[in-house]
Amino acid sequence: MFFNRFAKREPPFPLVVGMTGVKLGDRVLQIGCAHGGRLAAIAAKVGLSGRALAIVPDSAAAARVQKGSADAGVLVEVEIAPITQLPVDNGSFDLTIVDDVAGAYSAMSPEDRGAALREAARSVRPGGRAMIIGAAPRQGLAARLARGPDAPSRAASGEAREDLETAGFRGVRTLAEREGLVFVEGIKPRT
Repeated sequence: MFFNRFAKREPPFPLVVGMTGVKLGDRVLQIGCAHGGRLAAIAAKVGLSGRALAIVPDSAAAARVQKGSADAGVLVEVEIAPITQLPVDNGSFDLTIVDDVAGAYSAMSPEDRGAALREAARSVRPGGRAMIIGAAPRQGLAARLARGPDAPSRAASGEAREDLETAGFRGVRTLAEREGLVFVEGIKPRT
């Protein structure tokens, strides 16, 4: 196999960047971090005129964010804090992403999930969006070769739509279920 180190590389995580709809200058908050590279791809899209902040529960997740952003050469602010009490101002973000790919959000108690999404709603400007990204059940050959059953994330089971609606988001919908990920989005009302 021939490896051409001068060949143009495909951008990483095009599905995630496309589904989030981020653009230059956006202010993005990500709650949790299962994969630093996914967050770095989003941060690269917002550029230096935007803001990318990750609120993570522990130092291991902070290290993933820092490694992913360093590898991609992008700026991502990182804070360690409980996701039920976000250290951000009201309405200071255009998009808040809850990363449930590793199942951290799904594993929370119903009260903590509600508190986390109320905080997400507080952090987003009126007309802004919140998105839950979760793991989708394996399909095809991957499902047959897997050991043991996968527990579907709240996003894959449809419960994330209910969670977002309960937190006050409107127009909640599942955007896509591809490449092992599910994207569920809601819009914060303007009034």
